[in-house]
This record gives sequence, structure tokens and C-alpha cells, in this order.
Amino acid sequence: MALSPVSAPPGEKPTRARYWVIVFAVTLAILAYIDRVCISQAAPLISHDLGLTKTQMGSIFSAFALAYALFEIPGGWLGDWMGPRRVLLRIVAWWSVFTALTGYMWNFASLWVTRFLFGAGEAGCFPNLTKAFTTWLPQHERVRAQGIMWMFARWGGAFTPPLVVLTMQHMSWRWAFVLYGAIGFVWAAFFYSWFRDNPRHHKSVNAAELALLEGADEMASGHGDVPWGKLIRSRSVWLLWAQYFLISYPWYFYITWLPTYLQEYRGLSASVAAKYAIMPLFFGGFGNLLAGLTAPAVARWAGSVRNGRRISSSAGFLGASVCLLISIHLGDPFWGMVAMGMASFCNDLVMPSAWGACMDVGGKYAGTLAGSMNMMGNMAGFVAPWLGGYILQSTGGDWNLFLYTMAGAYFLGTICWPFLDPVTPLEKSK
Repeated sequence: MALSPVSAPPGEKPTRARYWVIVFAVTLAILAYIDRVCISQAAPLISHDLGLTKTQMGSIFSAFALAYALFEIPGGWLGDWMGPRRVLLRIVAWWSVFTALTGYMWNFASLWVTRFLFGAGEAGCFPNLTKAFTTWLPQHERVRAQGIMWMFARWGGAFTPPLVVLTMQHMSWRWAFVLYGAIGFVWAAFFYSWFRDNPRHHKSVNAAELALLEGADEMASGHGDVPWGKLIRSRSVWLLWAQYFLISYPWYFYITWLPTYLQEYRGLSASVAAKYAIMPLFFGGFGNLLAGLTAPAVARWAGSVRNGRRISSSAGFLGASVCLLISIHLGDPFWGMVAMGMASFCNDLVMPSAWGACMDVGGKYAGTLAGSMNMMGNMAGFVAPWLGGYILQSTGGDWNLFLYTMAGAYFLGTICWPFLDPVTPLEKSK
């Protein structure tokens, strides 16, 4: 049932409570990426202590992505139905428990199961944050918020390698996972006490701010009746899925195999490799920020939001493919990583448009659509680490072959966006 419009007293200035939603999203994005990336830096030590092969370690990397993919749609749908407040509390508590339990594992099977359950717990995180943005932010602020959130998510992952190295100077890799897991409970307590699914129910939001959000609060909880037929039949939805698979396949290299690549193929020490491993996610953060901040200007230049998103995203995919090919052929490790960082920068020019499309196309079902898109991305995250481990073990360590498959995925992504409508909603508002 539609809610009555809010009339603000004349001259009343809007409060800014909605920006706290961005703060919670940013801090959770950082925490999510620390908890998922820390295992890549600890992988050589874990492999040594548990006697794991390359294929086994790749399978452990993939276990997270497989579970994350399988539980993304249920996690996003729950946000549409119940609201993100309760769902995010469950998500963060669950994944924090299994992050901590990672430090207690003793063999391949136990570690695989724990990382699978960790992925199941973290699934739905970003779809529910997207749902919160849809409800708490006016439309013109949503893509910018996505750009800011993903920038900090990337930077959280970027600085995880040196953070893990620093942490493990004072404790074992086992206790490091326990420490990272404990931080999640602190976030959950603050978030649950402050956040409300509907901004109308928050004491810090005045009438003027509610007027800015007119119609958005109708997209809060209670939308479990997802139009699955329209979603499945939509060409734009299928193209959103395809482009996110293709962007995630190479990106997962940056948070799984990259430290091992730098140490084994580039011949760097663990400490130097940790510093170089910052580049892809650090550069990617700037790509998100640039895309989010310039989206309105690009839309004006292109004549519409639709064309602006198509042009910037196609350019991002093409630039990522070219930069990754350059990285492969640069012998100097530093410049090779700069080129790979630029590939990640171009990669992340696509992110705000993709997640913005989930909000605009999904509308009150934004959580479900975002979950389905992220599911496809994490299916790529399941394939990429396992395939990389298989390629490395079967070819005696041919890293370049693995990287060529990544550049190819970027190139295929270039042709998705010209045919994708990233703004027309699945269901028109009544």
C-alpha cells in the first residue's frame, strides 16, 4: 500500500541521516574484503602447514565463491522481503564466525568446508547494501554512493596483503583469522542499533529529508513477490549476468592467486609481493570513484543515462583487456603490476554502472536482481581460481596462459553493454 507523501515545513533543511547508511556500507565493504582477501596472502603459509597442492589451494579459493554464488539470490530476496536490517545482522555474524574458525582447520577437507560456509554467510552482503541505498537515497545519489562504497571495498582488499604480513609478524596465520573474525561482531552491534529498514521509522530523519526520499520508502521490506518470469525473460537481466561473470573472472585473480604469482613467477619476496599486490585493488578503487562521480557528466555528454552507462562500461572492459595484455609482456615486475593495476582501474569503471542498473532495473526488487547478478559474478569466482590451479599444475606453472584467458574475458565483456538497457525497470511504479 502506498504511503502518504511527506510535507516538510517551509524553510526546513533536510537532515543528513541518509549519509550514515553510506558510512555503514563503506565500513562493511572494507571488512568484507579484508575477510575474503586475507587467505590469499596467507596461502603460501597455509599450503606449507597443511601440505596442500596448487590444485587443492585453488579449490579452497573456489569454495568461497561457489557458496557465495549459490546463496546470493536467497540473500538478496530476503532483503526485499524482510528488509536489510535483520538480514545483514545474520550475514555479518555468520561470516565472522567462519572467518575465525578458518584459523582452527587442520587439513584440506576441513578448510574447504569452512571457506564454503564462510562464503554462504557473506552471500547477500552487497545486494542488501544496494537495497538499503535504494530505500535511503534519492535516485541522483545512488550511483555515486555505489562508486564510493566499491572504492573503499577495493581499498580494503588492496591493503589486506600488507596488513596480513604485519599481523603475522605478531601472531600466527591461525590467530590472524580469529582477530579478523572478531571485528565483524563490533560492526553488527552498531549497525543493528542504528539502522531501520524504512527511513520513516528513524528518529534522526526529519520531514525535509523524507521529502527528498519520496517514493523510496515504498521500496523497503515486504517485496517477496518477485516477478521471476519478467526477470528471466529480460534481455537486460541476462546481459547484466553475462557482463558480471566476465568482469569477475579476471578480477578474482587479484584476490586469490596474485600473491603466489608475484612470489613464484615474478620472483619477489613475500614482503615485496605484498606491497605490489596492493596495486590492482588500489587502482580499482580510483576507477570506482571516478565512474561514480562523473556518471552525471558522462550521461549529459552521451545524451542519456542509458548511453552514458553503455559507453563508460564498454570502454572499461576494452581498456582492461588491453592493459592486461600489456602487463603480460612487461618483464619488469613493477611496471607489469602498474599495467595490471590499470587493468583493474578500467575493470572498476564498470562497477557503479552495473550496480546502478540493478537499482534502476530492479526497483523494489533491487535486492533480488543484485543478488542474481552477483551470483553470476561469483560463479566466475568459482571457476577462475580452480581453473588457474589446474592450468598451473598441468602446464608446470604457465602463468601467462592463465592471464590470457582473463584478457579474453574482458574483451567479451566489451560487446555486452551496447545491447543492455540499464535504466528501464522490470515493473513500472504504480
